[in-house]
Amino acid sequence: MADPILIGMGDAPVNLLPAKANRHGIIAGATGTGKTVTMQMLAESFSRQGVPCFVADIKGDLSGISQKGGGNQKVEDRLGELGISPDYSGNPVVFWDLFGKQGHPIRATVSEMGPLLLSRMLELNDTQEGVLNIAFRVADEQGLLLLDLKDLRAMLVEVANRANELQQVYGNVSAASVGAIQRNLLVLEEQGGDQFFGEPALDLRDFMRTDLTGRGVINVLAADKLMSSPKLYSTFLLWLLAELFEVLPEIGDPEKPKIVFFFDEAHLLFTDAPKPLLEKVNQVVRLIRSKGVGVYFITQNPADIPDSVLAQLGNRVQHALRAFTPSEMKGIKAASDSFRANPKFDTEEAITQLGVGWGLVSVLDEKGAPTVVEKTAVRPPFSRLGPAAPDEKQVLLQGSPVANKYETTVDRESAYEKLKVKAEATAKEEAEAEAAKQRAKAEAAAAKEAARAEKSSARRGDTLVESVIKSTMRSAGTSIGRQIVRGILGNLFKR
Repeated sequence: MADPILIGMGDAPVNLLPAKANRHGIIAGATGTGKTVTMQMLAESFSRQGVPCFVADIKGDLSGISQKGGGNQKVEDRLGELGISPDYSGNPVVFWDLFGKQGHPIRATVSEMGPLLLSRMLELNDTQEGVLNIAFRVADEQGLLLLDLKDLRAMLVEVANRANELQQVYGNVSAASVGAIQRNLLVLEEQGGDQFFGEPALDLRDFMRTDLTGRGVINVLAADKLMSSPKLYSTFLLWLLAELFEVLPEIGDPEKPKIVFFFDEAHLLFTDAPKPLLEKVNQVVRLIRSKGVGVYFITQNPADIPDSVLAQLGNRVQHALRAFTPSEMKGIKAASDSFRANPKFDTEEAITQLGVGWGLVSVLDEKGAPTVVEKTAVRPPFSRLGPAAPDEKQVLLQGSPVANKYETTVDRESAYEKLKVKAEATAKEEAEAEAAKQRAKAEAAAAKEAARAEKSSARRGDTLVESVIKSTMRSAGTSIGRQIVRGILGNLFKR
């Protein structure tokens, strides 16, 4: 049985049971109250248990989780208050980056993403999403691989060219919808989305590694630049969950998770999400725990997460919230109502009075029931707080277990290449047909001209004698001609 993970100290130690860690969780609180530090502490605690983790580094300051801690007076003071002996060390870390700048690139194929998530990423309306679904269906029927954005573009052109044919089977395919999708693809490309789609696609097994000492590898996604493209960030996280759900086997409730995900800025996953997508997320979160996956959402307020998802988050750390508006006060009340009350204090009041590094914590007990909420001084991590130095990161990148596996893009034959060959063959056939048509037209014109010339020649075909007589008769009109005639006639009369 895995050892409990010490979250901090209230009236008694507050521990997270690894066997219940796959029941998911939430870390909430206002900016600057300690959410990131709590996330770092939990990730390294799971790593020490041999559980791989995935964390999104939104602020660019989580890379220090790879380095040995120490030298931080506030950390030392808190450890002293809790009566904990320092055990400073770094953790095995692999750095990732969708853009391939601050870590190994992460890619997915267009087919893996699917039309539902891609429609959300492109912010398509229902009509445009329908056209995108048709493009995916036609690609499947024709055995055309959709790997990158140029494949999808080519497929959309194919669908537009066959609109009259396809609308009899799938419904209307308007040129306006295809054009709108193409424009949105261009916007996504300018945001760096073209670097995300392609091959080699991420092998999820590379997220589930342990090092030689048995510690789980912590996968750190550089997301500071990615936050300028929130749709790309949130859709990537949703895709990651969906892929894990598809590929991992059912294992029930293990003694500790197979992998734990920490999704920072979790509200982005649900903002403006269409109902079908929310239903899909709800389903995945509910069922993925039986595959040994724990999901922890990090957000400012629990109200950012739909109730259907929030109800499935059994382990909760609530840092301080501030209330300046009626809406914020309502959010605090909702957060306090989500805890099992502790008679020693008023939960709603305590949320607004917590200091930095303190939280209201409730976890699942051995029977899976939530514990009474405890006002807790959260234990700091033993790794470094703040970012790692560039040279430290470079050393880790060079020694990474996936070094050089994803750096080089592979562009194999897919929809773009096949449709290009098809288009070239069609263009060649059309050119040959047009050339044959022009030859036939030229031959017909030549035959007509030859016939006309033959007819004209027939009209001019007189005998030699006829030509002489006609010439003589024409000459009779002249004075010399008249003299010749008189001479001939005179001689005849004389005779």
